[in-house]
Amino acid sequence: MMEADVRYLERELKIRNYSIRTVQAYCLAVREFLKFAQKFGKTYLNFKRLDEDFIKDFLLRKKDLDCSPKTLNVYLSGIKYFYKEVLGITHPIKIKFAKINNKLPVILSHEEIMEIIRTLQNFKHRAIIALAYGAGLRVSEVTKIKIADLNFHQKSINIRQSKGNRDRISLLPEPLINDLKKLIGNREPKEYLFQSNRGGKLTTRTLQKIFRMAVDRARICKNPTFHSLRHSFATHLLEGGTNLRLIQELLGHQNIRTTQIYTQVSPSMMTSVKSPL
Repeated sequence: MMEADVRYLERELKIRNYSIRTVQAYCLAVREFLKFAQKFGKTYLNFKRLDEDFIKDFLLRKKDLDCSPKTLNVYLSGIKYFYKEVLGITHPIKIKFAKINNKLPVILSHEEIMEIIRTLQNFKHRAIIALAYGAGLRVSEVTKIKIADLNFHQKSINIRQSKGNRDRISLLPEPLINDLKKLIGNREPKEYLFQSNRGGKLTTRTLQKIFRMAVDRARICKNPTFHSLRHSFATHLLEGGTNLRLIQELLGHQNIRTTQIYTQVSPSMMTSVKSPL
């Protein structure tokens, strides 16, 4: 019964055009919740009687295993969807979402990013890191870019079906154009820009590993992640005088408050303010 329910959940999510990552996350959450229930002898009929305390026990168990607040909220969202859309229980689950700790992002200077790129001897790897920074891309977006998405004439990139299944347009850095044309060669427009050795799409894990190795070689002490390239892109644009609303569009943020965090981490903006002491 468990796998049948998970398959039904997967089908419902796909029909409603949820992103692949959301489908995978919700199915994983429900599958683990059902396994947890089986350990305590919960039957299918038990699920028809909503037990919020049991859901809380599951979430607490996950927290004890060092799940982040963000991951806990994904589990809760998946479980809520499962009860409502699969089991047909319309009574609301009144469990509140976990509080997210708002940590400031790690920002790299332009010089640090250039040093990271210089450590990479592989031509394709250099282009990956340079484009991620120069266009403000998420790691998953870099892996999905196809040759047809590049507009060399307008110096733009079409980012398709990104977070929240939204499309947007970002910058195609002019200094990278010749390198990207060389990388493309005579390949077909439908092919991925950055291919694996077997010709398919690179994984996000591969890109993260490439970045981590380059950071170690450059001896950067800030402990950045691949996403720090995107944070740095936004911060450097802001420092250069780019309007915050335009940065919001380039990053694909739905809410301007998400973009406003970069006003808190911009070194040049901080140094321009004098203490009243």
